[in-house]
Amino acid sequence: MDIPTIKNEDQYVALREKGYSKQNAARIANSPNAGKKGGMAKPYEKWTRTELYDQAKNVGIKGRSKMNKAELIHSLRNN
Repeated sequence: MDIPTIKNEDQYVALREKGYSKQNAARIANSPNAGKKGGMAKPYEKWTRTELYDQAKNVGIKGRSKMNKAELIHSLRNN
């Protein structure tokens, strides 16, 4: 079995210390914006469905292809 590579090891460790599961910590640490300071992104409501879908794909949300925009936003916020 291959061990997945963590793109942002520091963030992964910090998330694990906060109590995140290994899977969720890895998803967040491997997202394209891992470790970047927040607050600068536009709210999900202003993203297109395609942008939301791509983000859901990046973090490994299952069933995303059948979700509408509101469902993608909900899944991204609660993942």
